Amino acid sequence: MLERRHRKNATEVTFVLPEGTPPGPVSVVGTFNGWQPGAHVLEPRDDGTRAVTVALPTKGTHTFRYLAAGDYWFNDEGADGHDGQNCRLST
Repeated sequence: MLERRHRKNATEVTFVLPEGTPPGPVSVVGTFNGWQPGAHVLEPRDDGTRAVTVALPTKGTHTFRYLAAGDYWFNDEGADGHDGQNCRLST
């Protein structure tokens, strides 16, 4: 799930997943972090989910995927669309 908060010069996008699904650490990787695993790791929240917030430039399009333990790549059903195997996100 994606949560968006528009700011003056950026859009804060929070990437949210249920805690423990999939098990182990999960990071969001994409064009905004050079596809670097571990750059944005989802952390537990009080409501039982885990999340990470990334500030992205407004009026842009970004691609991303999640990477879980065991080299397990997966997509977000709440993405704006897909670019091949990757999710697409517009800010």
